[in-house]
Amino acid sequence: MLVTGGAQRLGRVLCLAFAREGWGVICHYRQSDAPARELQAEITRQGGACHILRADLADTAAVAGLADQALELAQPGLDCVINNASEFEADSGADFTPEQLLRAFTVNTMAPLLLTQALFQQVRQRSSPPGCAIHVLDQKVHNLNPDYFSYTLSKLALERAVALQAQAYAPHLRVCGISPGLTYVSGPQTEDNFERARRVNLLRQPLNPEHVAQAALHLAENPALNGCVLPVDNGQHRLPLARDVMFAIDLGLTPR
Repeated sequence: MLVTGGAQRLGRVLCLAFAREGWGVICHYRQSDAPARELQAEITRQGGACHILRADLADTAAVAGLADQALELAQPGLDCVINNASEFEADSGADFTPEQLLRAFTVNTMAPLLLTQALFQQVRQRSSPPGCAIHVLDQKVHNLNPDYFSYTLSKLALERAVALQAQAYAPHLRVCGISPGLTYVSGPQTEDNFERARRVNLLRQPLNPEHVAQAALHLAENPALNGCVLPVDNGQHRLPLARDVMFAIDLGLTPR
């Protein structure tokens, strides 16, 4: 299996969780060389198998190269891709630039679509059970606010692609999505802001990234799941906010 952005944060948790369940892991990274090597060593110590591959997902040629390398490394074949890497840059509808919007769509939408297409091209040649692609989205796709404008648009496009790709690639490849809530410090957040914001959900509890990984494993291993998006956010998407939660906290806009 291939996990993009797998060296740190949620990607690292995903790689470790799948490795514990016996999956061979290919960890993609862009700049996190040392964390990627540390992850590889940890999985190896635990008796698992892990390869690491570097690529800039803003470069479509590099994405094609990543797909080729991953398909070659995975023996007897690649069964799963988790499109986890994201470009997350603050902008708004009033100030986004063409460059910001294009980069967000290239990294957050185009790269996942191309990697999933490459997986389909391989699994359609086999008689084994369908492969699985999982797009990591954001609870924001179910709970809109106008902050992080380019990022949000790119994730909305990827959320719609879940159903389209599931239809296009049946019966050879299942395509699902997962929508985590706030899990790690994001953008300009302070630790104090994060500690308050991570409890803005129906359960009023921080989201455990291990639970997100468990949900991804369920999607990957349950052959009946296809074309669906699973929110894993302690119910955060059921609490509409006028601003992104990190800003709503400081503005006093969150429910009490």
